[in-house]
Amino acid sequence: MSRDQRIKDNLALAAAQKYAIEQKLPLSVIFVLHPVSAKRAYEHYEFMLGGLNEIVVGLESKNIPFIAMHGDPKEKLHLAFTHFKPAAIFFDMSPFKGARKLKEQLSEEWPVSVVDTHNIVPMWEASDKQEYGARTIRPKIHRLLDEFNSDEYEISVHPHKWPSDAIVPYEKVKNDFLEQISGIKKNNCDYTFFSGETSANKALQSFLDNRFKGYAENRNNPALNGLSNLSPYFHYGQLASLTVYKAAHKRLLGDSSLQKDFDALVEEMVVRKELSDNFCYYNDNYNSLLGAPAWALATLSKHAIDHRQYIYSQEQFENAQTHDPAWNAAQVQLRKHGKIHGYMRMYWAKKVLEWSTSAEDAFKTLVYLNDFYSLDGGDPNGYVGILWSIAGLHDRPWGERSVYGTIRFMVYDGLKRKFPIEEYIHQQGTL
Repeated sequence: MSRDQRIKDNLALAAAQKYAIEQKLPLSVIFVLHPVSAKRAYEHYEFMLGGLNEIVVGLESKNIPFIAMHGDPKEKLHLAFTHFKPAAIFFDMSPFKGARKLKEQLSEEWPVSVVDTHNIVPMWEASDKQEYGARTIRPKIHRLLDEFNSDEYEISVHPHKWPSDAIVPYEKVKNDFLEQISGIKKNNCDYTFFSGETSANKALQSFLDNRFKGYAENRNNPALNGLSNLSPYFHYGQLASLTVYKAAHKRLLGDSSLQKDFDALVEEMVVRKELSDNFCYYNDNYNSLLGAPAWALATLSKHAIDHRQYIYSQEQFENAQTHDPAWNAAQVQLRKHGKIHGYMRMYWAKKVLEWSTSAEDAFKTLVYLNDFYSLDGGDPNGYVGILWSIAGLHDRPWGERSVYGTIRFMVYDGLKRKFPIEEYIHQQGTL
């Protein structure tokens, strides 16, 4: 268990239990706490560990031990597999290079299977290539949605006891890990999210009860609280897209007026999220400007020496010290709450391109700010969102303009035409 840290609607865990029951074998979950990344903040690890606390208790009630370790994943998993000699190993899917390489290395010696429990339609079922954009992957996903909309993933009390109690308690592993990361930098965001499956499901109910109706329209107004606010739970895998889809579809069956809202939710939570995984899986340059399409790299290169009216350092960006009150408000929102409204996030990213010495510097600044402050940082959606904003990924050429070239641009007056931007600015305050 790595990317999808939950018990409910966990297809990888369900596949493992199905196999174990058929073979009359005990079952365990192994979780390796990776060496600390300087790109993430201390609070992100706290959030993850808080969710794991709940998993430990939940699995114990199912007669499934949770075996936690920390260190180099390849080394730790190799030691565990050598000791336990498993008949089968099930990994949850990650599109990132490191996770894919780890599974490939371990599969040379051990019986490894990978299950996509992060998406509703498994990524490799949706497409076997990098998709051009949402319009090309959308019909493929919709064609398969019903096939993978299932209720067959409930975890039962496991009938075969684990043969040894000689397992290092999770609390000890967690405390050792916390001591190890005690010196990591904090971002001091005031996160309003509570960690764990229970909190994730409460957040889902709050969305369905209070913001689902009107979501299609309200989600694009940053002055309103119209978002689902589920992305951190998706990122840590504490909530399954499948769980949300089934719950939202049930509401739709009882109220047909929710159709536009349901369609908008599926577009954001299924199509766009799976498109991000598709890109990161099939393009190894997902965390680099080199992942951008050729036309975008060409237009950025052509305009690389264009005059910039404003140029800010990473520190100035970080501290919301630009001339633009709307951009500053978005950065303040990120610094205070670990999240930027989705619409403002596009503006936030595009202006960093406009006010940086180069597209490469803009990309680095955006990845740093997003991964360190955003609770759902370090995610395929983050890399894809940044590349869409500043390098035309999953987009098309637009009218040519200074600095941007033919990359789609956004301006302050455009914000004013769409919603009360001054109200949004007032809501965020200052750092």
